[in-house]
Amino acid sequence: MVRNLCVMKYPHQVKTLAEYKAAYDKSVKEPEAFWAKVAENFSWKKKWDKVLDWNFSEPKIEWFKGAKLNITENCLDRHLPTDANTPAIIWESNNPKEASITYTYQQLYDKVCQFANVLKNNGVKKGDRVCIYMGMIPELAIATLACARIGAIHSVIFGGFSAQAISDRLQDANAEFIVTCDGAFRGAKDIPLKSVIDEALKTCVFVKKVIVYKRTNTSVSMKADRDIWWYDEIKKVEAQGNAACPAEEMDAEDILFILYTSGSTGKPKGVVHTCAGYMVWTNYTFVNVFQYKPGQIHFCTADIGWITGHSYIVYGPLSAGATSLMFEGVPTYPDAGRFWEIVDKFKVNILYTAPTAIRSLMSFGLDLVNNKKLSSLEVLGSVGEPINEEAWHWYHTNIGKEKCPVVDTWWQTETGGILISNLANVTPHKPSFATLPLPGVQPCLVDEQGKVIEGNNVSGNLCIKFPWPGIIRTTYNDHERCRQTYFSTYKNLYFTGDGCLRDEEGNYRITGRVDDVLNVSGHRIGTAELENAINSYTGVIESAIVGYPHDIKGQGIYAYVIYDGDHDHAETRKEIAASVTKMIGAIAKPDKVQFVSGLPKTRSGKIMRRILRKIAEGDTGNLGDTSTLLDPSLVDEIKKGAL
Repeated sequence: MVRNLCVMKYPHQVKTLAEYKAAYDKSVKEPEAFWAKVAENFSWKKKWDKVLDWNFSEPKIEWFKGAKLNITENCLDRHLPTDANTPAIIWESNNPKEASITYTYQQLYDKVCQFANVLKNNGVKKGDRVCIYMGMIPELAIATLACARIGAIHSVIFGGFSAQAISDRLQDANAEFIVTCDGAFRGAKDIPLKSVIDEALKTCVFVKKVIVYKRTNTSVSMKADRDIWWYDEIKKVEAQGNAACPAEEMDAEDILFILYTSGSTGKPKGVVHTCAGYMVWTNYTFVNVFQYKPGQIHFCTADIGWITGHSYIVYGPLSAGATSLMFEGVPTYPDAGRFWEIVDKFKVNILYTAPTAIRSLMSFGLDLVNNKKLSSLEVLGSVGEPINEEAWHWYHTNIGKEKCPVVDTWWQTETGGILISNLANVTPHKPSFATLPLPGVQPCLVDEQGKVIEGNNVSGNLCIKFPWPGIIRTTYNDHERCRQTYFSTYKNLYFTGDGCLRDEEGNYRITGRVDDVLNVSGHRIGTAELENAINSYTGVIESAIVGYPHDIKGQGIYAYVIYDGDHDHAETRKEIAASVTKMIGAIAKPDKVQFVSGLPKTRSGKIMRRILRKIAEGDTGNLGDTSTLLDPSLVDEIKKGAL
C-alpha cells in the first residue's frame, strides 16, 4: 500500500538499485528527456519551451526555459485538494515546556497568503529584495514563502550574524524591506535581533520598512514610519478581508532567493537560485535520498538561515507534501538528550543533522540516549561536512540501532541540493563515503592541470561536467565573481573546490577542500584522512589539520586538537603522533599539535580552515571575514596558544 502511494505521489522516486542505475543512465544519455519527465509532476502556469540551455564558459544556465510557475503553488496550493489536513510544519520550541505548534497545509496556506498581503500592503512587489532575520519559529518559514508568493526575492540571514555582516548583505542586495523579531531563544540565551538590525540600519538608510514579530517580549526601539509590528499588520489584513493572495506568475529563471556565503576576500558572496530548477531539484533529491513516504515525519535540525534549511525544511519537503519538523533550540538544551526527546515525542522517522552535532552529543555518553526509545527512526542523515568513521558508527549503532541507513549527503550552498549520497535502503551506505552521484549529476576527478582522471581507486579535484537543475546561476550583482570562483579553474567544468577519492567500487569520498589537501614531501595527504586518524585516539573529541610552510617538507602538518580532560600535553602529542603513524604512516605524523578548547566554525558546522591556516603560518594580522563564526572569541584564544 505504501509503495503504491509513493508511486502515485512520487513517480520519480527510484525504489531499487536497478531503478537507480536505469535512472542514472537515462539522466546522462538523455538529460532533457529525463528532466522533462520529472518536471511533469509539478504544477506549471505555462510549460517550458526548452528544457535546458547552457554553457559553463560564461556561465549561462537556463532550465525549463520559457516556463511560468510559482513555487508556492507547488508547495501549498496543489496539496489542498487531497492533503489540506496533513501536517505541513510541526514546530518545537526551544523551551520543552512551551506547547508545540502544528500547521496543516490548509493552515500554512492561509498564513502565507495573509503575510503575503501584509508585504504587499507595505509596498513590497515582484523583484524587491526582502531580508529575513529571525529565529527558528514558524513565522520564518511563513515569511520566506510569502515572499516567494508575490515574487519578492528573499535573503534569509541567520539570526546570529553581527550588525556589520547584516549591513554588508543589505547593501549588496539593496534590500529595502526587512522582516525580523524582537529577539530569539537559543538554548539558555535570549538573542537580540531587532537591536542588531537597528545598528545595521545606521549604514543602510535606504531600508523602507522593518516588520517585527514579537517572540521574546524584549523591549525594543520602534522607529516611526519605518518599524511596524507583524501582528498589527495581520489585523489590518483581516479587517480588509484579504483571505487569499494570488500567486505571482514567475519565469522559470526568475530569482527565488539570494543566500550569502562568506568568501575568503571578506566580501560575502550572494549565491542566486532561481524558481523552477531549484524547485525540481530539491523535490527530487528529497524524495529520493531520504526515500520519503507519505505520513513520515522529517526532522532536519538545520537553521533556515542556511541552505540546508531552505532546501530540506522548507522547499523540498513542502513541495513533496511532506511533514517537516522545525526546532527552535539547540541539541544540548536543557540537556544533551533534547534531540532524542524530540524524536520520541513526535515519532520522527527521518533525522537529518550535522557531524558536528553528532560528535558533540557523543561526548556526553549514552545515558541520555539509552533511556529513549528512538524506535520510530527509519533513516538517518548527515550534512555539512564529511562524517568521520567513529561518529558514523556511533550514529548508526546508538541512534539508528543498526537498522537505519545513514545517508551521508555531499552538497554545497551553490548546488542548491544534494549531489552525491546513497539513497536510503536503495543504494548501499559506506562509512565516511558520500557514495554515488544522484541521477543528473556527472562528477569527474581532475588533476591540477585539469586532466580527467579515469578509473577507480584514484583521487583528484572534484568537478561536475554537466549542469543539474539546482546549480547556482550567478552571484548577485557580480556575475564575473561567479565565473571566476566556480567556472574558470577548469575549462567547461564546475569546480567544487573539494578534493575527492573514488574507491574500487566507484564510491566517492570527499577528502576536504583542495587547499586542505597537503603536499608533504611530495605525498598528497587529505586532511579528512589525517583528522580521522587523530580523532580515533582516545580522548580526542575533534581535530582540524592545516598545512604551513616547512623548510624541508614543503608543507608541514599543523594539528588543532580538542582533547577531553586534563593531560600531559607533551606526552599526548607523542601518542597522537604514534597513532597517526600507525594508521597512515610516518609521513603523516603531525609536526605541531596545538590543544584548543574549540574550533572556529561557521553556524552551519564547517570549520573555517583559512583562519587556522593563517594562524599556523604566523599571519594573524589578516584573518579576513569572521562574521560567519559560531564563536568568534575562539580565534583570539587559538592565536594566543599558537606554536
